[in-house]
Amino acid sequence: MAEQDQALAPRRRRRSSQQLTDLILEAAAAEFEDNGFAGATTAAIARRAAVTETQLFRFYPSKQALFRAAIFEPLSRHFAEFNARHPASGGEPVSRQAFAAQYIDELQLFIERNSRMMMSLIAASAFGARAGSDVPTIDGMTDYFAHGAAMMAKRVGDDPAIDPALMVRVSFAAVLGNIAFRNFLFPGPMADDQRIREAVARLVLYGVATDGPPPGDGEG
Repeated sequence: MAEQDQALAPRRRRRSSQQLTDLILEAAAAEFEDNGFAGATTAAIARRAAVTETQLFRFYPSKQALFRAAIFEPLSRHFAEFNARHPASGGEPVSRQAFAAQYIDELQLFIERNSRMMMSLIAASAFGARAGSDVPTIDGMTDYFAHGAAMMAKRVGDDPAIDPALMVRVSFAAVLGNIAFRNFLFPGPMADDQRIREAVARLVLYGVATDGPPPGDGEG
């Protein structure tokens, strides 16, 4: 009877390689975001994806390779899309301050949308340093910094007070730090998204002189 029931049971549809990799990458991203690089295991990822570890290793030979595919590659795509929305030339002319404010606002929204991935990268960087290994470079992030520096250089002219390449990285670090440690830094009533965004933008644009722009900072 058991053999008859087994024969009558519908067979599970064979999944394609693309379907398997999609399931594995989705499960891996969730596992890395929930538990970080060190806490995630290939066994847990396989369970989330409803595949065997043997199937997982057929596509990704190590946890490092899986991390690269699940976290770094999507982030590279995100940065490329972000860059595409902000060409280094063309578009309607705006003031230096208006452009900078728009840049910081978009940057905050971008990092907020991808904060869990960013935290995974921070954890992976710390793990790599302790383990004596390097975290793979995110191509999109390298391109983002270069593109952002080009945009800034075009806006601030030939004699900027701060190197545009440095300003782009400092701005990114300031925004990332505030978002990554939001719960720790902004308890209770301070945890107001709009107020935090405005404060971060003002700090990045004007420094600690939060009552207004530095003397001599025009709108050109």
